[in-house]
Amino acid sequence: MSSREDILQNIRRNTRVRYEKPDLSDLEHEALTYEDKVAQFSEVIKVVGGQAVVLQKGEDVNELIKKIYPEARRIASVVSEVQTESGVQAITCGTFHPDDVEKSGDLDGTDLAIVDGRVGVCENGAVWLQQDVEQRAVYFISEALVILLDRKNLVNNMHEAYKRIDTGEYGYGVFVSGPSKTADIEQALVMGAHGARSVTVILL
Repeated sequence: MSSREDILQNIRRNTRVRYEKPDLSDLEHEALTYEDKVAQFSEVIKVVGGQAVVLQKGEDVNELIKKIYPEARRIASVVSEVQTESGVQAITCGTFHPDDVEKSGDLDGTDLAIVDGRVGVCENGAVWLQQDVEQRAVYFISEALVILLDRKNLVNNMHEAYKRIDTGEYGYGVFVSGPSKTADIEQALVMGAHGARSVTVILL
């Protein structure tokens, strides 16, 4: 049993008053929806400092990644292949798999990480990343992040997103909305303080 489960079980044992989950159906009916999800997602992720690029039919995803990040040399890839409109494409531009390293610290110096996005949220530009590898530091330690996301997995809002997310085998996942940023110090916006300096979502 994980330490997380230990903590949750202790909380359950010591909770004297239990409350039923509130009915949120009224809020869900009023939630934002969008006619053009691709356009909305692309606009919002730009606002939060990232970018969305639509993979065109017949376009090679590896060449697109190289075009966006031409100077990336050490490239970790969590993804081996993706389904596109033109068929299955192998991801060949990666130079190593993150689980090839012995410890997470060995991922320091990674220029680019290519990861699998499960759900994209149009209202805030967030993408759900489910941990698919042992070394989950790869999602945060790389200088840049490329998220491969099937455009069919774009949802309108967080209500819809929470119904579709999972934490998988490793029991961990995270929403990423653009590059890491903070403005805590003197109200100055700093990119890449706690994670990737650049985030590109490629819509397949």
